[in-house]
Amino acid sequence: MAIYLGIDVGTGSARAGLFSDDGSLIASATHPIQMWPTPGEIFEQSSEDIWQAICIATRQAMHDAGANPASVAGIGFDATCSMVIVGKDGSPLPTLPTGDTNRNVIVWMDHRATEQAERINDGRHHILSYVGGRMSPEMQIPKLLWLKENNRSTFNAAEHFFDLADYLTFRATGNTTRSLCTVTCKWTYLGHEHRWDADFLQAVGLQDLAEHGFERIGKIVGDIGTPLAGGLLASAADDLGLLPATPVGLSAIDAHAGGIGTIASESSDAPTGNPTSRLALIMGTSACAMTVSPNPTFVDGVWGPYSGAMLPGFWLNEGGQSAFGAALAYIVSMHPAAAVARNLASAEGVDLLVLLERMAIEKAKSISEVAQLAQNIHIVPELLGNRSPEADPSATALISGLRLDDSIGNLVELYVATLCGLCYGTCDIIDTLVANGLPIRDIVVSGGAARSELFRRILADSTGMTVHLPATGEPVLLGAAIIGVCAHQGGSLIQHAAKMSKIKNAAHPEAGEAARFHEKKRKAYQLLRTADKNIRKTMND
Repeated sequence: MAIYLGIDVGTGSARAGLFSDDGSLIASATHPIQMWPTPGEIFEQSSEDIWQAICIATRQAMHDAGANPASVAGIGFDATCSMVIVGKDGSPLPTLPTGDTNRNVIVWMDHRATEQAERINDGRHHILSYVGGRMSPEMQIPKLLWLKENNRSTFNAAEHFFDLADYLTFRATGNTTRSLCTVTCKWTYLGHEHRWDADFLQAVGLQDLAEHGFERIGKIVGDIGTPLAGGLLASAADDLGLLPATPVGLSAIDAHAGGIGTIASESSDAPTGNPTSRLALIMGTSACAMTVSPNPTFVDGVWGPYSGAMLPGFWLNEGGQSAFGAALAYIVSMHPAAAVARNLASAEGVDLLVLLERMAIEKAKSISEVAQLAQNIHIVPELLGNRSPEADPSATALISGLRLDDSIGNLVELYVATLCGLCYGTCDIIDTLVANGLPIRDIVVSGGAARSELFRRILADSTGMTVHLPATGEPVLLGAAIIGVCAHQGGSLIQHAAKMSKIKNAAHPEAGEAARFHEKKRKAYQLLRTADKNIRKTMND
């Protein structure tokens, strides 16, 4: 039986999953990766550390599955939109002038290039219309400009600047072809015209990158899932415990792999056929809200439209929340009762958030009434700025309603209030997309928060939309495996996705009191958002 390997690199770990051709998960494994934070919102990783984590996870998954390497028919990679810098022969180069050479990855959440992003935005180049009107410091062009201005030795010595997902296929196959997904979404490649814009690079001061046919950032660009010539290198096969020449497909960003693994999924009340009415919400450290349409839709504050960047033949709009799982963990950890609650969770052998969810449901008596525990606590959890729809990296988090209460009960209320705040951020994105003509009717969720029944209930009630949970517990890994299927079998990405992805269950929105409560609480959320803007303006005047 042919099986397919999906490899996913998130912010804190590398994962490997083995799937049958009907989308069933056979085995998966995870291995942590390192991150080095530096003051100034600088975050670094190591491509070598990431590769070794991938190899450990892959070998473990193969062992757990009892799989023969010959049965692996195709491999797909996905990764965060971090940037990898390599010199001659793929050797690592440091991101900082005095940094460790091995720390050659600028992590997606790194905001060192905020000033460069602002200068690019001030230029008002027409290409900005394809990133929601404003360039984010999380994108690669501002980071490249930062390198040129602050670490010229690395900038000059670099033979290639890769999105992490492209680096992984380079490491696996030796091929420098970039994915249409990565370079269109994060590097300003014009996918619909199949070209880079040399005038834009000249305008922002990166004309060097246009030399030699844009070789350092992507001379050749291909569709997601396109098989790379030669397949797996012998050296990479040895590292992974697989066979040389195993087909490898062009990769995707992790959120986009989650979209591939969910947006075409079907159930009795969510038939496959037209993914344009669905929003795929992929949640991890951050969250991405993905929609596709047959024609380009320009939405201020929402990245895109990107041609073919997730599904061939469709334009992608990509909203996002820069801190999602990270915001929930951070805010909960601030409470005085967090340590006590963490010890209770450890004693029960469960995660802290699982314990808090159970306590919340028990306290409210009904899952549909849990949100009302946060009646008097209101949170805007924008700890890493507002990616969408405000495109404001300087936005901050606010909490209203704190009392001198160090009880676990109050921690539970804070937890519920944070879930509400995260859902209201998603509501803002959906409202903006719908107002611009995108016909979103339901939501399919994936990632860590998707496993929470309480989160799905609050999201359904606050958006007024049905929220679908995929049948697989690993939809991002499934999306990567679907890329491997394309590399092996060819054919349509969306058809493979529809065949391999299914819906497990759905949370339907409740009307009446639940809807009225969220309407009021969301107004409080908006008041806090406005307060943040006014406070920053006052202090900066």
